Amino acid sequence: MNPDSPAEPSREELIALIAALKARIAELERQLGLNSSNSGKPPSSDGLKKPARVSSLRERSGKKPGGQKGHKGETLRQVTDPNEVVDHYPSACSMCGAGLDPETSVGHSARQVFDLPEPQPVVVTEHRAHDCQCAVCGTTTRALFPDGVNAPVQYGARTAAFVVYLLHYQFLPEDRLVELMADLFGVKLAAATIARMSRTCAERLRGFAETVRDLVAGALVKHMDETGFRIGGKTQWLHVASTALLTFYRVCAKRGSLLAHVKGIIVHDHWKPYYTMQGVLHALCNAHHLRELKALVEIEREDWARKMQRLLRRACHAVNVARERGVALKPRLIECFERCYDAILAEGLGFHAAQAPLARTAMKGAGKRRGRAPRRTGHNFLLRLATRKEDTLRFLHDPTVPFTNNQAERDGRMMKLRQKISGGFRSFEGAMDFAVIRSFFSTAKKQGWNIIDALTSEPSNLAKSLRLS
Repeated sequence: MNPDSPAEPSREELIALIAALKARIAELERQLGLNSSNSGKPPSSDGLKKPARVSSLRERSGKKPGGQKGHKGETLRQVTDPNEVVDHYPSACSMCGAGLDPETSVGHSARQVFDLPEPQPVVVTEHRAHDCQCAVCGTTTRALFPDGVNAPVQYGARTAAFVVYLLHYQFLPEDRLVELMADLFGVKLAAATIARMSRTCAERLRGFAETVRDLVAGALVKHMDETGFRIGGKTQWLHVASTALLTFYRVCAKRGSLLAHVKGIIVHDHWKPYYTMQGVLHALCNAHHLRELKALVEIEREDWARKMQRLLRRACHAVNVARERGVALKPRLIECFERCYDAILAEGLGFHAAQAPLARTAMKGAGKRRGRAPRRTGHNFLLRLATRKEDTLRFLHDPTVPFTNNQAERDGRMMKLRQKISGGFRSFEGAMDFAVIRSFFSTAKKQGWNIIDALTSEPSNLAKSLRLS
């Protein structure tokens, strides 16, 4: 035997190595089985192998598909006072061929066509500040121009509002926005003009956004989430804090920079730094839990996960039915759900206690790894559900707490779309302006305001009229 060759591993070392490799293979197979339907991965990561949506995480309501009774439809209906009436008369009788004219009309049937008007060119308003000479002392006094009329030639408030709306709400790229304004209205914009309109709008709306921030922070229940945001080629963070009627966006260099002065209940997806916030209660997103349980059912084949999945769906359905009837969930039913919850947790923990311990992944020569022994994914999830039972089931006790954090995820989705279209922001200031403007847009839509009219209104007056419930 060559004395310089490494010593052959012992039988025990080979067994440990095989166990570690098996654990690694199982983990890699699990990662391959994860997608947007059974984990927190975004749908864009599914690629061409996107799974078919054949099932929903929601419990069946038992209602027929489509609009429900009492739902106000949006069907196009005839109006009583059309803008224009075009009369059509037959030229001759269909029986004998005699000529007919409008005076022979004995009735009519009507059909209405709804169409857009021809795009109108811009309206140019000239403001003239006159010089008037006093007849008493001879002094010449010039009138003041109205507020906002600052240059010899400029675009008006509605033009700026329309540009900002298309740029930051409809996410129209600047080049196409320039083409649209020229084709429809004959307005020829430059990139610098668009940037100036956006920056001016953000400055006007900054106080409004700060008011929304304070209202969301003080709301009884609010949703919070965060996502990566590319700024200047680096990953920074966009934080969302919202209610059903308010939305506030913040751009931060650090993910852990949380909103200050928050009270009440925050709904989130169990990101641990949220638990460092003082003076608040927590409610966890059960849509995330259902996705994680789905992975445990489909990949690990753990039976307790199927039971927990069913329990959470039924609890959600019971709360929704009670909310529709305007009543609270009965205490005995809440106790029943909690007992089932505890029983399923005990079953799952017993299952994992009976499993062989996982081998550490440290290889020979790497030294002994310190810390607790590794646990399976399902085991970690069970411990989290046990530790955060009160936060997971808070929706059962408080009818104002929703089952999921979908509100924050919906509010964050369009922000990610903006990043997908543009690739990110060049400067931190531009990203902050965008967050302010989108805070206004999202809140305005929730409040039921017309966006263009709201953009041309006084922001302080709008802030005073905000509805909170």
